Amino acid sequence: MTDCRLNYIELLQQEVNKNPDRLLDVGKEEDLEEAPPPCRTLPHLCSIPRRLVISPGLGGMPVTPKLTEDLRRILFGGTFHVFNYEWRKSFFQFREPDTELSYGLEADRGGARAVQMVIQARIIKYLLFVRQSGSDGRVLHSLCEVGQRDQERALAAALSDSLWLAGQEVSATVTLVTEEYCITPHLDYKLDNFTERFKEEGSHGVILFLYSLILSRTVDRLKDDLDSTTSHLLYLSLGNFVCRQALLNLLLTGRASPNVFNGTVYVGEDGRPLERPLQGVLTRSDVGYLHWSREEMERGRLPQHAETPRFPIWLCCINNSYSVAFSVNHSLLSDWKMEHQFQLNYYNGQNSQNTMARLTVDTHSHHWEASSSDSDGDPEKRFPSLEMTIRTKWDGAVIDWNGTVPFY
Repeated sequence: MTDCRLNYIELLQQEVNKNPDRLLDVGKEEDLEEAPPPCRTLPHLCSIPRRLVISPGLGGMPVTPKLTEDLRRILFGGTFHVFNYEWRKSFFQFREPDTELSYGLEADRGGARAVQMVIQARIIKYLLFVRQSGSDGRVLHSLCEVGQRDQERALAAALSDSLWLAGQEVSATVTLVTEEYCITPHLDYKLDNFTERFKEEGSHGVILFLYSLILSRTVDRLKDDLDSTTSHLLYLSLGNFVCRQALLNLLLTGRASPNVFNGTVYVGEDGRPLERPLQGVLTRSDVGYLHWSREEMERGRLPQHAETPRFPIWLCCINNSYSVAFSVNHSLLSDWKMEHQFQLNYYNGQNSQNTMARLTVDTHSHHWEASSSDSDGDPEKRFPSLEMTIRTKWDGAVIDWNGTVPFY
């Protein structure tokens, strides 16, 4: 086996083992005879190793029938649904190393894109604020020249970061491939040859990560996180399974809160106590969340916990499509003077983006207003969706694309 396939899991294990009190559950080793062609025919970084020599001391347990059913129910709301092709082909693949966008993952257009973009945000956090420090210019320059080894370390750090957060910094579970079935199907349970075996080479990384995330949080804690408005994490939209807000919050905060408001709501709109409280976001997270949709233009600003993360990095949901906006200035959110005028970088993970988009956001010298004289009253038709999204946090900001043709 080539080094690039070992490095991913080795580095993930290193991240996990930094805390000696942490516990790592791993699956069984895959049969070497079923391994795919050598790494040279596959992308630079593969999400699932072909073969992994696991220390006997790490343990690991096979999947049980009850666990497979619990996974299906917490994901889909029942045991008969399976992941479709869009999810099955999704994994974590970087762009070419040592290029302007070498920090970026290639994102899919389906429901898995939300998961990929949250991991993208955590990769950026690692590269900008964990791996190194320095002036904004030097940090931004180094972000554009990420080598393959740094890509591997950043991905391992981003994945482990999410898993430990879900496990309350006490434990994390990593699901790996196995070679035999662990359950017997029945009439109400549809086999998909994947959930039962956690087995496929090189193309199911997002699904395996999602399983790892759920098992790190545990199904019981997830049930406690959810409320009467949400019973499972995915829903079907236009033939594809997409992430509910609860799954986004699980990825961002480690807790599957179904709502974006701050705290917990105990009383309904009628003033009566709710039978089951509505769960919101309890704390600030490392990565923030911005939302804008042309269908929900009157939705208003998100609560402070979502808009004001610990690091100046935001997952952006724009017309139900996910991307990342970030600043290299760590002080942006801690010094209000910094917000008078600042730079935001934007990445959407699509092949059509071949250069980093750098936007100047001015909240002080001029005040942007949507013209009331517009014939149909829709500013989104005259201003890019990204600009409208940025203004949900920085109301009235004037945004300059600095020569880049607005593409989002």
